[in-house]
Amino acid sequence: MATHCRRQDPPPEENGSVLPAAPLPPTPTSPSNPPPPLDYDGCVLPALGGLGGTWQRRLLLLTWLPALFIGFSQFSDNFLLDLPDYRCRGDNGSHHQHPPSSATTASPLSPPPPPRELLHLNDSGQGPALPNSSRDDCKCEHWDYRIRAGLRYNVVSKWDLVCGSAWKVHIAKFSLVVGLIVGYLVLGCIADWVGRRLVLLFSIIFILIFGLSVALSVNVTMFSTLRFFEGFCLAGVILSLYALRIELCPPGSRFMVTMVASFIAMAGQFLMPGLAALCKDWQVLQAIIICPFILMLPYWCIFPESLRWLMATQQFEASKKLILHVVCKNRMHTESDIKGLMPELEKELARRPKKVCIVKVVGTRNLWKNIVVLCVNSLTGVGIHHCFARSMMDPEMKIMTILHNFYADYYTMAGIALASCLAMCPVVGFLGRRGGLLLFMILTALASLLQLGLLNLIGKYSQNPDSGMSDTVKDKFSTAFSIVGMFASHAVGSLSVFFCAEITPTVIRGGGLGLVLASAGFGMLTAPIMELHNQKGYFLHHVIFACCTLICIICILLLPESRNQNLPDSIPDGEKYTRQPLLPHKKGEQPLLLTSSELKDYSGLHDSAAMTDGVLENVTANGMKST
Repeated sequence: MATHCRRQDPPPEENGSVLPAAPLPPTPTSPSNPPPPLDYDGCVLPALGGLGGTWQRRLLLLTWLPALFIGFSQFSDNFLLDLPDYRCRGDNGSHHQHPPSSATTASPLSPPPPPRELLHLNDSGQGPALPNSSRDDCKCEHWDYRIRAGLRYNVVSKWDLVCGSAWKVHIAKFSLVVGLIVGYLVLGCIADWVGRRLVLLFSIIFILIFGLSVALSVNVTMFSTLRFFEGFCLAGVILSLYALRIELCPPGSRFMVTMVASFIAMAGQFLMPGLAALCKDWQVLQAIIICPFILMLPYWCIFPESLRWLMATQQFEASKKLILHVVCKNRMHTESDIKGLMPELEKELARRPKKVCIVKVVGTRNLWKNIVVLCVNSLTGVGIHHCFARSMMDPEMKIMTILHNFYADYYTMAGIALASCLAMCPVVGFLGRRGGLLLFMILTALASLLQLGLLNLIGKYSQNPDSGMSDTVKDKFSTAFSIVGMFASHAVGSLSVFFCAEITPTVIRGGGLGLVLASAGFGMLTAPIMELHNQKGYFLHHVIFACCTLICIICILLLPESRNQNLPDSIPDGEKYTRQPLLPHKKGEQPLLLTSSELKDYSGLHDSAAMTDGVLENVTANGMKST
């Protein structure tokens, strides 16, 4: 095979630097000066058929199917830990009833609500007060519950997690998210060291163990602890499948393949209410959510390691076996279809495997900046998403102001996420990764700033009877800005993860994905933290995230564009991803930063500079020639 299977990228140069006039003479290959690596996207993947082969299509389908199970697990908290309406069982049911903090209307599948006079009003008489452990209302031994989420029994009703024990619900929500964060960070690094396949398989085994154990919990402490480990294993499944999916695709198909997996996960979100209504009990629902992962156990036999990762880490013996296996499965002719590829691979067999940890990124010049920018974008997008969702609730009544119904509110949130993903497809296809991320971040910042500033102004005018402004107008503006903000912030979070997966080299892609997904997890912690503090500090959280959106807009301009670009396999490849102008310069216009090809026109500068250096060698500091 000709040398076109080797990477021919020029060495990275500084902005404004000038390349040498003539190429340097080639140096002989030696252990200290190895040949350039094989070009996977330009040579290996096309030789194996790209995504057109039967083997590649089967693997792609195997990475899509688990997304449905992941969708079930990610949204299970909305049903297992939903705070129901409750009242004391004594006094012939005449004791005060306490509605949950998120809605006051029961779901269609729940029993009819009690008479309105049973509702306990707060001191101002404007709405229902939240229960307090110090009040006489909570001095009750047995409670009656009306669960709105389609279940007859959930975790709250199982262990009476109301009044003084209500904080345990938030800890249970907290434990799953913390497990996800720790899993992303730890298993991401392990995936770069032992491979994506082993992390996926062991995560599947242990999520079955811990997930089914959750359904057998005997108290809330055991439930929260097991949920942590369930989240830890779920993180391994999500991360390894994401990396395998990205590394399997050619440059032009990566985004659409990832979006298909997102749509399948959203299908799980839409199906969860029906699944909960069929199960009735939270333990049955938990078991039904986890049991489908049993279908992934055969992956141990049928799912191979990532070929791109094997070649990037110089495991060429295993790469050769896998290539021959792909050729056999795709029924290709070895001599004609991969002619020249095997001889080049044979030359690499003497090289020892070389694995890299994510900490190596600290010594880079561009790569660490790109990863940090995308982590901040992910944190901001997911964190402010909850602030927008909280803004759709009346601050005094603490109820949803859209449709006052659990199912309607749930499907409204899911519909906004679906619309966001649908909008991402044409926007990213037209503007690219960086342009799309910038557009959605600008929309997020505008929605946030208008909600914080304009609504404050409307609130002042609404106090004046002659202004014509009312609280209804303020609520409508708040709802509109919240919908736009949730729409844009969901796209920011999703696109940040995908962008990081593309620009992070293969040798540390697991660690890079782990960092950006963990950053999104920290943004998800905003919800249980604010609920644990009874929504105190909500406005400050929103202001902080709104300021972060402005910083992110500036930082996004520093990112490179990865659309239709080959995935970097090594850290030097990732260093060559430098930013380009958002808009291409016009023909005949001199750009501020010249490309490598354009710098060749200035090769004469090197000759003149060399001649000048030669003259100055014989000139002393006072300008006199030396003899």
